[in-house]
Amino acid sequence: MSRVGPAVSERDRLRQAVSAQPQDFIAWVMLADAELDHGDAEAGLRAAQRALNLRPRHPEALARLGRSHWLSGQHVQAAQALSEAAAQAPQHPGIALWLGHALEDAGEAEAAAQAYEHAYRLMPGEPMFAAHLLNWRRKLCDWRDLDTLSAQVRRAVREGHGVVEPFAFLSEDASANEQLACARQRAQAIAAVIRPLPLAPRAAEDAPLRLGFLSNGFGAHPTGLLTVAFFEAVQVQEAVSAHLFALTPDDGGPIRQRLTAATQLHDVAGQSHARIAQAIRDQRIDVLYDLRGWGGGGTPEVLAMRPAPVQVNWLAYPGTSGAPWIDYVLADRFALPDTLVPSYSETVAYLPGAFQPSDTRRSIDTPPSREACGLPATGVVFACFNNSYKLNPRSVSRMLDVLANVDGSVLWLLSGPGRADERLRAAAQARGIDPARLVFMRKLPHAEYVARYRHVDLFLDTHPYNAHTTASDALWAGCAVLTCPGMTFAARVAGSLNHHLGLGDMNVPDDATFVATAIRLGRDADARAALRTRLQTAITHAPLFDMPRFAEGFAGIARRMADRHRKGLPPAPLD
Repeated sequence: MSRVGPAVSERDRLRQAVSAQPQDFIAWVMLADAELDHGDAEAGLRAAQRALNLRPRHPEALARLGRSHWLSGQHVQAAQALSEAAAQAPQHPGIALWLGHALEDAGEAEAAAQAYEHAYRLMPGEPMFAAHLLNWRRKLCDWRDLDTLSAQVRRAVREGHGVVEPFAFLSEDASANEQLACARQRAQAIAAVIRPLPLAPRAAEDAPLRLGFLSNGFGAHPTGLLTVAFFEAVQVQEAVSAHLFALTPDDGGPIRQRLTAATQLHDVAGQSHARIAQAIRDQRIDVLYDLRGWGGGGTPEVLAMRPAPVQVNWLAYPGTSGAPWIDYVLADRFALPDTLVPSYSETVAYLPGAFQPSDTRRSIDTPPSREACGLPATGVVFACFNNSYKLNPRSVSRMLDVLANVDGSVLWLLSGPGRADERLRAAAQARGIDPARLVFMRKLPHAEYVARYRHVDLFLDTHPYNAHTTASDALWAGCAVLTCPGMTFAARVAGSLNHHLGLGDMNVPDDATFVATAIRLGRDADARAALRTRLQTAITHAPLFDMPRFAEGFAGIARRMADRHRKGLPPAPLD
């Protein structure tokens, strides 16, 4: 088992306290918190239930019951318990915040927004509450007070006055240095209570290479979709084995089946942080890749325990971890140019080509008719199937400028949560554009969604958070992506894909050029056809979609990382 610092000592103390005084309500509540903080949903649930037995319907105990349900993925039950707790304690900002989380995951989008707003109104000076409200308003395309909330959150990050979730912070128009500050503050809060596992013996220099990958996305998820063909290519690499540590259960889908066939997959879903870390250590992993980072559903606490001697930030979180337990970030020179390196806590290791793999076994089916998709029978189709939180006022304004200048065109978007679609149509109407020219697609199984790119003439990217997996989908389906690369990793991913396809002219320098280029292509059918032909040729010949080549370069960099550790050397830049 792992040796952990003050948090585990406190948990042990609380366990002793409730054993000695089983009628101590406060001790049971505090123990529930401690168990949940260590990722043990079952133990947290037991403690919360004991507290409720002592004081039925007490809001503090109900809140821990809700958190326990939330951690175990029972979001409806979590929302019910936390709703009851909030009704009992309407002035408790922490309960309101957790209610927002539960309602969000239970699919109650607008109610979640109300809970986050209530928490913020109770504590308007708390940056964490402002950040949650800001993030959820972005998801709902509710742009009220957006600039004010963003300024408050960015100021708190710069001044070190609040712990803000780094993943949500990527949507702010912040610098790479601000992103580093945000990530570091979050990492410091974890490092303060987690102690690493004891050091493991170094592997022999000629030992086979054992690679580990930790994620909640090994299934029908962007991470699984991007990596499955890569893992299939890795399995033929000599003296290399891939071990996946899956934080979510088997979804029974084809991606999970392919991943299981291509790797050694370890199901660690629902386990405590310490047990997951020990499972990784037991497999004697040489290099461990964090495929979630600061995104939701990840377990940074596991990485903080140092289960592997070399740990790498790759793919899922497009920014610096800011974490002392992450040694390298795996990137490419377009997505992470030299100018960004000082803003990264990790040592940079560059892959030979693009940093992002792709599933090259995907077939593109024939989609339903345009009419069946809700599209007009004729006219140019612009699209952006990015998540709604990326559709900020700047990005949407660019898209509406394009619509206004290409007669008969429509903008095809992914339907967002709550009333997000309604708000976007209202924004179009405010610009004098018929709201019916915004067409929304509900979330579909991946194959059905990708097929719909056959109807799209041009993908219009967002800023400052680009299309990532979505850009890969569009390009693979033969739909060109127009983007305006920015000054952070998250703002350069679509540009990286274009660059490595040889379509650098689709990376434009500013909004004016973005709009002008989209209008020019929208008005010129021959230019669109020529662009599509160039893209089809690039898909066949460019290295971006060559997964055996990608796997070979990946394994080469991994060997160099492991070799340095086996020789007792610290991390060093790799190219």
